[in-house]
Amino acid sequence: MARPAEVWAAGDAYEPYVGRWSRLVAREFVAWLGVAGGGAWLDVGCGTGALSQTVLEGADPAAVVGIDPSLGFLANARARPGLARLAVADARRLPVADARVDAAVSGLVLNFVPDPAAAVAEMARVTRPGGRVAAYVWDYAGRMELIRRFWDAAVALDPAAAELDEGRRFGLCRPEPLAGLFRDAGLVEVAGRPIEVPTRFRDFDDYWTPFLGGQGPAPGYALALDEGRRAALREALRARLPVADDGSIALVARAWAVAGTRAGVPGPVSGG
Repeated sequence: MARPAEVWAAGDAYEPYVGRWSRLVAREFVAWLGVAGGGAWLDVGCGTGALSQTVLEGADPAAVVGIDPSLGFLANARARPGLARLAVADARRLPVADARVDAAVSGLVLNFVPDPAAAVAEMARVTRPGGRVAAYVWDYAGRMELIRRFWDAAVALDPAAAELDEGRRFGLCRPEPLAGLFRDAGLVEVAGRPIEVPTRFRDFDDYWTPFLGGQGPAPGYALALDEGRRAALREALRARLPVADDGSIALVARAWAVAGTRAGVPGPVSGG
């Protein structure tokens, strides 16, 4: 089977897959950063706007600007109240002047950027001295359980699926490589932490159906299977998951978060 294309474009399919869980992580992430109110924020790879919306609701920002290369995701983000400042852009070439924001953040994006070091360097460039640069990514190799269990079942049936497994592909999604990326960008006071959130599914269909949406590596793989192999994968997953007496499935999603500070003496804050 040819390697499936990895699609990130349809917000209505992304939300039930991982968007709903990303919002839970975003709340803890924003609180952890402790950025003072009244600041200008840049959300790099804002996708459907989950992290931007969390900043608006919980950080009292003066402004939030979101950028993403996907027109489909931005269309979904524009439907969120207050997220009018959105732009199509590449994380490696941010359309923002030097030292313009108080916080540059990114959720679930860096491992998909072809040159993540360039993206973090750009985030540092646009951040004012004393400002915060931060990101989080899923712990694909460990406790991002909804995806981890998918690939464990897929590889048991099809060893070739291992080459698509995010846990094997994305070495960046571990604490030390992630922190190293930030230190290499010249950021100081670099610190990281895990953020774990519960992912409770009503029933097996609530777990399985988002994998048929085609957004990302695992759903792309599922859709590329013929009907018989997809049915075999579905039943292998059903047998492996911890289904409670009421049919619900309780898993955990863990993200690794990292934050650093732009070196230098903070200057006066001007409009974003």
